[in-house]
This record gives sequence, C-alpha cells and structure tokens, in this order.
Amino acid sequence: MGLIRYHHGMSIQSRASPNPTKPSEGHQTADFCIVGGGIIGKACALGLAQLGYSVIQIAPDLEKNQALMPNQFGQRIYALAPSTKNLLSELHVWDALDHQRIQAVRDMHIFGDRGQANDHLHFSAFEAGRPELAWITEADLIELTLDQAIRFQKQIRTINTSVSDIHIEKDAKPILVLGSGEQIYTQLIIAADGARSPLRSTIGIAIHEHDYDQAAVVANFSCAYPHLQTAYQWFLPGGDILAMLPLPTQQVSMVWSTSPENANHLMQLRSEAWPKLLQEQVGGSIHQALGTLQLQSVPASFALKRIKAQSLIGPNYDPKVVLLGDAAHVIHPLAGQGLNLGLRDVASLLQIIKNKEEFRAIDDRILLRRYERQREGDTSSLLWITHRLKSLFGSSRPLEKQIRNWGLGFVNRSHMIKRQLIERALGE
Repeated sequence: MGLIRYHHGMSIQSRASPNPTKPSEGHQTADFCIVGGGIIGKACALGLAQLGYSVIQIAPDLEKNQALMPNQFGQRIYALAPSTKNLLSELHVWDALDHQRIQAVRDMHIFGDRGQANDHLHFSAFEAGRPELAWITEADLIELTLDQAIRFQKQIRTINTSVSDIHIEKDAKPILVLGSGEQIYTQLIIAADGARSPLRSTIGIAIHEHDYDQAAVVANFSCAYPHLQTAYQWFLPGGDILAMLPLPTQQVSMVWSTSPENANHLMQLRSEAWPKLLQEQVGGSIHQALGTLQLQSVPASFALKRIKAQSLIGPNYDPKVVLLGDAAHVIHPLAGQGLNLGLRDVASLLQIIKNKEEFRAIDDRILLRRYERQREGDTSSLLWITHRLKSLFGSSRPLEKQIRNWGLGFVNRSHMIKRQLIERALGE
C-alpha cells in the first residue's frame, strides 16, 4: 500500500506502507511542529518553548502582520476573557502588550427584539465582584507581541511556507514535507491551521458543520458620547444580532450578524450613510447610548458557521496530530468566545505536557486522550449554548419570541443565574 491522497493535495502515508519516507540529509527535527500562523499557533509555540521543548512553526504568513496605527484599530477585534489574560500572563505576554490599545469592559447590556424595557439583561463587573468583565483589543496587537516574544526564543524556529505532504506510520515519527521539498521530523504535530484545516482533513477527522446562512459585518466607529467602558448587544427583529464593543479613544467596534444579502448591502454603503442607518436601528437606542457614529475603517465581512471536529487527535491508528482553535471548533460570534475557547485549548495542552509523568513521551496516547477529554466538556457546552441562543433569537414564532424576551428579564432579576453566566463566559 502506498500513499493515501486527499483532495486538499496533502497526503498521508498509511501504516502498512512497505516504503516509508527516508530521512534526507538536510532534514530538520523538533519535539513539536506547529502548522498555523495565527494567535493560537503562536501562543502554543511560545508556551511549549518556555517548557523547554524544541518547536518548529510553519505557515506561509508568519510575518505578514500589519503595522499598528495610532488611534486607528484593526478589523479583527476580540473580547478577551480572564482565562485568556491568565494564559497570556503565564506566557509573559500580557504585560508586554500596549495597554493604551486595550479597553477594559466593566458593563454589558443585552436587549431583546420587542423594544420593551424589561427585555434587558445587564452584566456588571461591580456586581460580579471583579474589576473587569473582559478586555477588547486587536488581533494584530496580540500577534505582534507574540512575534516579539518568539524572536527571543532560541527553541523556536519559524518557516514561512506551506505543508505539501504528511507521512505517518505506526510507531514512527511523523514527517512533514514542505512546499520546498524539505522534510521535518517531529514527535507531535499541532494543527492550528484554521477552520478549513488541511491537516484535519488529511488525517481523516470528520466534522459536524452547520451553516447559519448569515455573515458578520465588522467595522470600527468613533462615537459622539463616551462609551463608559460598556459593551452593547441588540437582538434585532428578523434574527440579526448587532454588537458594539468599546475601544480606546472613544471608539467602538461593530459586529453585525445578518443575512448574506443584507451583508452585501452593508458592504456597499458609503461612509456618510452609516450614521443615519445606525441611528435608526432598534428605535434609536444605539444613538441614545453612543450618539452619532462615524465610520473609521473599511467594513469587512465573513460567513458564519458552526464547526466541531469529531475528534481532537488523529489518525485513529496512531495519533500524532492534535487539533487546536478553529481547526477543532468554530462558534457563532454572538458570545464573543471563539478566541478564548481556542486559547483554552492551548492552556490545556500546555498544562498536560507540563504535568505529564516523566516516563511518558510527549506523543503518548494517554496524554493525548487527556487533552481530548479535558476539552470536550468546555467545547461542547459552549457550542451548544451559542447554537441554541442563535436558534432561539432567530425564530419568528410568537411563542418563542415571547419566551426569549421574557427570559432576558428573568435572568436579569436572578443574581445567582447571572453570576453563573458570568463565570461561564469568563472561562471559569
């Protein structure tokens, strides 16, 4: 039996192959090989190197981050939970971030789609007994800071290219073949290569996927009124969800989940049309909270899906690949937890490797199963919650509409339920 080839153009050598790939003279070796150049891959590479392991990180865009502009923020904005702050602090990255580009969130208001005063849920950091609920910042800021930390790590080698082939044989080290033909020998491969992960497909891990038939339109605005460190989210009639997240220098980041048709319309709007459009939304409540909004960036759009890998490790006969981040799961942005969930994958893997028994190798199946079991509960529950919320607030049935809006008010009156929801959202 030779190579089993998949539609992504990558191949995996079967365990029965009589002719395994031979090491070449110029091959490289490392304890871990990380495929993917985003925040998840970089954080994992840094963490493993700090534990003393040799790491090779491979991606074609490892050094393509945009320069940060004063008083101007990138399109990719994230709400960071305390679990993310804890990980970045352990990696010695949090204090190195430019905190003038980070906005703390101390209040969050969520509104139903009937326009009634009682259809409202308020989360308060003061009520929760903590200084902040979350922090809003740019992906570029985190990536640039991780890049700086990685440059000082002699245990990390970065290769700006793509992977063309992967060879895995039972009881042998996996081999990655790069586009240049160079071979990388490693003990464990980390797949942090995104929602359409070629590595995941190549090793035969299936996914459960649901298309929400929605797109998220994102853009940054300056606001006439101070945002008061407050995040807002409105469930709109018809199933749209509109969020305004506070940024430094009296700006906000908009995330508007809507139909693909309306997303196309929004993407075509001239900048002078946005203030009137936003002022008209949900009875003018956006204007009441933030005043007139002025567009500060070019809007961007991306399709919304729900994805869950059926396994986080593979292939089945001899697991040598671990899925992290979007390669493992993709959720709806209504809860703002996608990056936090992925970084909790990183934190779990680092903890398991750090605390492993001395007699176990880093690719021991027992360790990999520990990671898979540890992540299953957190991932499945958050995917289920966000999916059910999206389904509930996307329904036009009168009974469900009444229940969901009544539920906001009910939860708002229950301090115990609110505290549990806050702890869940914060990764606790």
